[in-house]
Amino acid sequence: MGDKLVCRCEEVSQAEIEEAIKEGALSLDAIKKATRAGMGLCQGRTCSRLVRQMLAREAQISPGEVGPMRVRPPVRAIELGSLKAEPEEHG
Repeated sequence: MGDKLVCRCEEVSQAEIEEAIKEGALSLDAIKKATRAGMGLCQGRTCSRLVRQMLAREAQISPGEVGPMRVRPPVRAIELGSLKAEPEEHG
């Protein structure tokens, strides 16, 4: 059962996350550091809900009591041209 992938982007299994929690990773950021869950292309948008539920279950708290996963820029890649200001129209 522990071989199920929770974070597909970084290929982190349920067993790896459970082990990190047992070793003291008691926040989403600590689990992220210990396992790389949430560091992939989706930046945790896919796996953070599952990791939150696992942490809440192990810590015996509600999922709402687990703090958010901190995101680090860049959250999404953008084209440099989109930063260019559009010329103002005078009318």
